[in-house]
Amino acid sequence: MGAPLPGAPRVPHGPRSQNSHHQGSPSQGAPPHASHPLGADPHDPVPLDPRAAPVPAYGTGALCDVIPAAVAGFRIPGMPATGLTLEPADRVCVFLVDGLGWELILRHPDEAPYLTSLLGTSLGGSGRPLTAGFPATTATSLASVGTGLPPGAHGLAGYTTLNPDTGELMNQLRWQPWTSPNVWQPHPTVFRLADAAGIATCQVSSPTFAQTPLTKVALSGGTFHGRLTGEERMDLAADRLAAADRTLVYTYYSELDGMGHRHGVDSDAWRGQLAMVDRLVQRLAEQLPPRSALYVTADHGMIDIPFDEESRIDFDEDWELRAGVAVLGGEGRARHVYAVPGAAADVLAVWREVLGDRMWVASRAEAVAAGWFGPEPERRVLGRIGDVVAAARDDMAIVAHRTEPGESKMVGLHGSMTPVEQLVPLLQVRS
Repeated sequence: MGAPLPGAPRVPHGPRSQNSHHQGSPSQGAPPHASHPLGADPHDPVPLDPRAAPVPAYGTGALCDVIPAAVAGFRIPGMPATGLTLEPADRVCVFLVDGLGWELILRHPDEAPYLTSLLGTSLGGSGRPLTAGFPATTATSLASVGTGLPPGAHGLAGYTTLNPDTGELMNQLRWQPWTSPNVWQPHPTVFRLADAAGIATCQVSSPTFAQTPLTKVALSGGTFHGRLTGEERMDLAADRLAAADRTLVYTYYSELDGMGHRHGVDSDAWRGQLAMVDRLVQRLAEQLPPRSALYVTADHGMIDIPFDEESRIDFDEDWELRAGVAVLGGEGRARHVYAVPGAAADVLAVWREVLGDRMWVASRAEAVAAGWFGPEPERRVLGRIGDVVAAARDDMAIVAHRTEPGESKMVGLHGSMTPVEQLVPLLQVRS
């Protein structure tokens, strides 16, 4: 397993690569890999060791542990095991705020005074953050929350991953192209298990998500209640929490994440949304019925990436990174790279040579052995993981302006294992 990710300051940046990487076309007659004899220059920066990447704390302090720990007192048959211990409560509410990273709360006490006041309650009163999981992205994280399993078990191993059965790139957030949800993710959700055990279970979210395949595979079970505004969701969540002696309520707010993608987390627009989130959490907390526990968490944090050629390397224009690659998956800061047959070793060598001092670059086997996706990924999931997996350490991203125009325009990004992306709160309010 790799090094655990503590609630520590951000990993310091290493020096920028001094190798001869450039975009455009190779010089005439030169083989694609000729400029990168791995290790030929003793002055080249040493590639980051993928075994030393700060892997999530699966089993003791990751998103997959939250609901199994929160409902442990219900003794629900089939609930995944966890090493995380939380004080039992008869009524449990999980409020997931998309994009509410731990470090982002720490940086904004004025915009989030109520959230700041709760920091000491995080992770069972330890005052420490939770880890999201890898990649730190919405589809993966929601599936981890909703199944109680790490990505290597539930199988939503990134924003986009290859479907080995079809050879197509599967967008697991938008669920395109269509894939049978129950085949792609066959495990029961924690909500289905709770509902079957007689726990009054529901989800309170935007009506937009009522029938989506992602909701089906990650969050279904009990009753779905669609409400348009955050205030309506908080009020209804409190109402449903009080509706029975033993209840499990999940509610969700996405607008903070959207503002960060569009404007960045260093924008007034994002800070305004954070202030809204702070008010929503307090609104819900003040309405908790007796014997309740409210947990406030997130699917990932976010980092703003500058719009320059060094910070945003364009895969579509980079002949070195494209060489031998059949399909590019994942997202800018957490890439799955699928090689043409027979080229995986060469692709790994080039990506590690070009990017290895700024990204953790691993083969599929190395990433699996290091525990990036959890302790024991299921066999059906292995083919969805890239032949090469690249996770950014520095403030940079691998974008693709032609094939991913929308994503490439985003200011705020996430996905990797750095603290600003990976650490999320598990704030607690009890009544």
